[in-house]
Amino acid sequence: MAESQLRKGAIELVVLGLLEAKPSYGGEVLERLRDEAGLEVSSGTIYPLLARLRKTALVATAWEESPVGPPRKIYKLTTAGRKRLTGLSEEWELLAQAVAIVTGKD
Repeated sequence: MAESQLRKGAIELVVLGLLEAKPSYGGEVLERLRDEAGLEVSSGTIYPLLARLRKTALVATAWEESPVGPPRKIYKLTTAGRKRLTGLSEEWELLAQAVAIVTGKD
C-alpha cells in the first residue's frame, strides 16, 4: 500500500523530533519510531528520508564507532533542521485543530 502524503509528512516531523532529542543512526531511528512513537516504518522509507534531510542540510552526519560492528552514520539535527521542526510542528497543530473542528472532536 502506498504511503499517503500526510503520513510521509508526519513521519518527517516525528523523525526530526526524535533527532532533536537524541542524534541516532538509521537503524536506531527505526527502533525509536517503533518503540517511542508506536510507528512501524520500513527502512525503504527511512533511509531515503534521512538522505533527503541530509541533502537539504536539515541534518548533519558523523561517523561513530560501533561496539558490535562497522562504524555507524549518526544523524544530528542542524539549526535549519530545528527551524523546520518548529515550522512543521506549528503546521501540524493548525491542521489537527482544523480536523478536530470539522469532525466535531474539538
